[in-house]
Amino acid sequence: MTGFAALAGQPVIAGGGLAGLATALLMDRPCVLLSPAPLGRDAASALAQGGIAAAIGADDTVALHVADTLAAGAGLCVPDAVSAIVGAGPDAVAGLRALGVVFDPGADGRPDLHLEAAHCRARIAHAGGDGTGAETMRALVARVRATPRVTVLEGARLRRLVVRDGRVAGVEIVQGGVVVALPTAACVIATGGVGALFPATTSPPGGQGLGLACAARAGAVLRDMEFVQFHPTALAGGPDGAPRALVSEAVRGAGAILVDETGACFTDGLAPRDVVARAIAAHLAAGHQVLLDARAATRGDFARHFPGIARACAARGLDPDRQPIPVRPAVHYHMGGIETDLNGRSSVPGLWACGEAASTGLHGANRLASNSLLEAFVCAGFVARDLDAVSLPVPRSLGEPVPDAGDGVDLADLHACLGRAAGILRDEAGLARAARMLAPHVATDDRALVGAMLCLAALERRESRGGHSRTDYPATAPVAAHSRLTVGRARVLLAGLSSRDPVPASADGMTVP
Repeated sequence: MTGFAALAGQPVIAGGGLAGLATALLMDRPCVLLSPAPLGRDAASALAQGGIAAAIGADDTVALHVADTLAAGAGLCVPDAVSAIVGAGPDAVAGLRALGVVFDPGADGRPDLHLEAAHCRARIAHAGGDGTGAETMRALVARVRATPRVTVLEGARLRRLVVRDGRVAGVEIVQGGVVVALPTAACVIATGGVGALFPATTSPPGGQGLGLACAARAGAVLRDMEFVQFHPTALAGGPDGAPRALVSEAVRGAGAILVDETGACFTDGLAPRDVVARAIAAHLAAGHQVLLDARAATRGDFARHFPGIARACAARGLDPDRQPIPVRPAVHYHMGGIETDLNGRSSVPGLWACGEAASTGLHGANRLASNSLLEAFVCAGFVARDLDAVSLPVPRSLGEPVPDAGDGVDLADLHACLGRAAGILRDEAGLARAARMLAPHVATDDRALVGAMLCLAALERRESRGGHSRTDYPATAPVAAHSRLTVGRARVLLAGLSSRDPVPASADGMTVP
């Protein structure tokens, strides 16, 4: 970390996905960008297939896009946030094109638009067929590398936020096994979601919620942690913990149908994601196979429409033009995260968040397809604008970094724990058991803290809504309310659980208090 002292005082952006890159590019002031992997890799943004939702079609309006977003969010969207973010959609597409993103053109030369589930109009601008995320990241990575005021630290991650007098005073960064404290009065968390904490996920390995843990330990409020979106159609098979290849929503939007081994269509493939995921899970639990049949929809030309998915299928010996694709649900997106306002500010002064790590109010209880890239880019612009407008305190020197407290939870154990308790269908006994198993580890292990807070929020939500489904509380409450947790409240709730009769240890081998 040669020359690290020269970076003191610059805003630090933690995360090398679309939200982090866009924040750095759209900001005018010098900044530091932390990317745990080589820039552009191990970021969920690069895996996005469908595209970016925006009301740019001749038959579309922002009002229609807003209505679709609110309907999918099942009563928990923040209307002002939806209006602001969706309303910026057309400008976002134009802004991405100006940064070098090449969208697939339609016959009129304007971006071609796909239809996806729960959208009333074709409004998904895409690139490379099903390679929108990769194309977007290619363009923004190139721009960042060509921008001298952005200092990129690759192989570096945020370890801890230093808080003094109630506000951010610095960050601890790990790079190459070395921990360095950097004074700064501004940090932006854009570290992505929590999918890698689950056994079946489309998320890259880095999506372990570590940015959420840093924010929570600094005192930030985490909102709606229980809302996890399971994508209905990940390619079936593969080892636990390894990212599952996604079979994009756009395939169903193009006319592919969900069938079982008899060829019977058993659900509406264009219903909201939570509805389709539960239908598939129930059909699998009943002993059926679930397959996505695109043969009639793409008429022997699947690879032209969806080249990335075709390659993933070919690697498994599957030909979508000749046979249906075996699919099953997998964790795909986390609607919860660090509670922010529309400027991206958290409850801790000096701490901003954007992208999947943030809870802006756009997604509510269930994200509308292709609203994630939209939110990442638009909200990155909001954060950048806000940071350019504020006067940051002069940073003071920091003490030595705090040493690690000890060993953490084995990731395989965490997969088993959350997979059983916090999957598509949940109940009180399973969630309480998982929270108790994680309780002894939350003080020292960031993944355990995030997993426990997710389970606690799910325990407290005694209803089924959007991406949260309780078998013991199947009805939706008449009044929608957000859940909010801090580390302090989580400790109180865990202490209350631990005072009850102990639950027997489960097969994952984790110790139960």
